[in-house]
Amino acid sequence: MKSSPQILLAASLLFLFSRPISSSPAPRNPTGPLLSDGHSCVGCVLIVSIVEQLAQVHNSTTWKEMEQLCSYLPEKLFLKSICYFTAEMFGPDIIKLLSSKMNADVVCHALHFCKQKAGQPLCHLYKPPQEGLNRALNRARKIVRHSPTLTSPGSMMGICSIPALAKICQKIEYALSTTLPFEDADGDKFSVFPTLRGFYWRGRDCNDRNRNIYPGRRPENWDVQQDSNCNGIWGVDPKDGIPYEKKFCEGSEAKGLIVLGDSAAAHFHIPPEWLIAEHMSAKTFSNLPKALSNELDWPELSGTTGFLNSTSGLPDHSIYLRLRQRNRCNHRDYQNISKNGASSKNLLKFMGSLSRNRLLDHPAIVIYTMLGNDVCNGYIDSVSKMTTPQDMRAHVMETLTFLNSRLPPGSYVVLYGLADGRFLWDHLHDQYHPLGQLNRDVTYEQLYAFLSCVQVNPCRGWMSSNETLRTLTSERAKQLSNVLETIAASEKFANVSLLYLDYPFKEMSEEWQRRGGETWQLIEPADGFHPSEVASQLAAQFFWEKILQRWPQVLGKENPFNDQIERLFGDQGGH
Repeated sequence: MKSSPQILLAASLLFLFSRPISSSPAPRNPTGPLLSDGHSCVGCVLIVSIVEQLAQVHNSTTWKEMEQLCSYLPEKLFLKSICYFTAEMFGPDIIKLLSSKMNADVVCHALHFCKQKAGQPLCHLYKPPQEGLNRALNRARKIVRHSPTLTSPGSMMGICSIPALAKICQKIEYALSTTLPFEDADGDKFSVFPTLRGFYWRGRDCNDRNRNIYPGRRPENWDVQQDSNCNGIWGVDPKDGIPYEKKFCEGSEAKGLIVLGDSAAAHFHIPPEWLIAEHMSAKTFSNLPKALSNELDWPELSGTTGFLNSTSGLPDHSIYLRLRQRNRCNHRDYQNISKNGASSKNLLKFMGSLSRNRLLDHPAIVIYTMLGNDVCNGYIDSVSKMTTPQDMRAHVMETLTFLNSRLPPGSYVVLYGLADGRFLWDHLHDQYHPLGQLNRDVTYEQLYAFLSCVQVNPCRGWMSSNETLRTLTSERAKQLSNVLETIAASEKFANVSLLYLDYPFKEMSEEWQRRGGETWQLIEPADGFHPSEVASQLAAQFFWEKILQRWPQVLGKENPFNDQIERLFGDQGGH
């Protein structure tokens, strides 16, 4: 599902210094502003709100809490430096306005981070002040009219437009954009580093100097001399002279896992503690640089390719870990080719980074999972911008043709149906957003309306109070799922077999309630849109159970040598 510069990215990055995660792969050499008007507005409102709440929680001054917030940030990527600079530049005006009982909406309009476009209302997250939003804003503008920190409205568009910070922002942007380019069909796809599309996204390279050594390939000379496929199994058994790879893995039906997905498959996540004043400390933001370098995605914890212990406390495992547990020869053979904003329409733009050689590599299980972006957009006329069934078929057939040309014979493609996103409104609209929990003043209904007003709502069709629009969006999602199901039932390819599964939200909700949870906990609290880690793990459970029950051949045999592999090679080199 679509990522959220559209939702909370600017705020979560604390002080509007980073690029938003776009709905398509970022250009190699980006130019222009890093944040749109809407993103700057959302970021400003949230940051001012956090500062105001910190002062309330600590019974302290606004200025002291701005400094305190900056002190929490790590120095990596210049985060702390930019925060202090921003506090120096805008802090005096923010203090004046908050001291005059202006709320965050009024502050950000007065400082020109939020703009009222022609014919549009004044956008606001909070309930308007008692005197009215327009009167409060006029009073606020008089307060800051002669402020020395205010220059022109153009300089308020984001601190990266300030000359003194332009070079720092360019360095940050470069650091965040030097990921492995999706469109690059050549070159080494694997890495010894975790982030920037490294081994958090696909199996760790065990020899970065040799392009012929990588996870997923068939072993070279049974890996007598070296581990050519990075599964940690190599050498010769001195007792009988048989290579371990041959003894343990030959005929084991080894298979890799490849996920073609959107931000839900990449596990887009903004830690809610980044937005809750009561929980903030230096530890709160210690993982911020890592999160930025992974585009606020956490594939290492996802239900598809996750390999680290779940932070949710659930005992369930990702699909990859279950596949590895079934056959230890599958170690490290995973690729998460997911992108924030991916849909059937733009998938081919970054599928070149998929690594599979039809002649040299093991077969693969490919999960095609685009849960929402074919129906989700931020346009006022949302329905007209949705993918049509005809276009859906054409896009998916292009993708399958490409996969058939890349994947070894015996591979499978599982087409996952779209979600019915009406559960977002049904279970969240009257709940308090993390930003509104302290004073019980911001619900998800207010958040959705605010995002729509500033035109950065990632899914106006579902994140809306308009029941008719929500229904139309779900009807189109169902039509597109039917296209996927029909393709799986009718189309044949030489190297891949097709399967179809519905997205099991109803089953996930029932299972979670059976465990004592509530359905709203299956949705990311910070953005009110993406599946939470709990939902991701439950989806993996139902995926595995259904495949095992209906098509066990997809998963390959259970390797009888798993215990011996583990005893001889331990964790096989970790991940």
